[in-house]
Amino acid sequence: MARIDYLDDPNAPAVNSVVPSVTVAVRDDRGRLLLIHKVDNDLWALPGGGHDPGERITDTAVREVKEETGLDIEVTGLVGTYTNPGHVMAYDDGEVRQQFSLCFHGRWVGGQPREDGTETKAARWVDPAELDHLNIHPSMRLRIDHALDTSRTQPYLG
Repeated sequence: MARIDYLDDPNAPAVNSVVPSVTVAVRDDRGRLLLIHKVDNDLWALPGGGHDPGERITDTAVREVKEETGLDIEVTGLVGTYTNPGHVMAYDDGEVRQQFSLCFHGRWVGGQPREDGTETKAARWVDPAELDHLNIHPSMRLRIDHALDTSRTQPYLG
């Protein structure tokens, strides 16, 4: 399903949905960050996805990372909350979603990065110095920057 992201765009379509979702910032022992190249919007992002009924939100984070990248992780903390009503995602099925995402820190405990072929074109470890060379949506880059900022002592609330 194709997706168009709008950020503070007065011409964005009206929101008709809010879906809790997660992203996870996972780093390897060399300090590289796990990123995926998404099929739906052709952008690089932290792995993540929608929360399913009956799940704890941290279980959503573990499941989505496994589905999208093949990695086993454990959740180690909260990067922040991202609920900007100015970030709107329009899908080709007519759903227009307001951003509502929790971003977690995760620790890699097993597996190797691989794409799933459905949601993920690529999954790889990225050196933070390479981030400026990748096509990343500003709302995702904010999460990445917060996750990499070792001086932060509290989760972002926004």
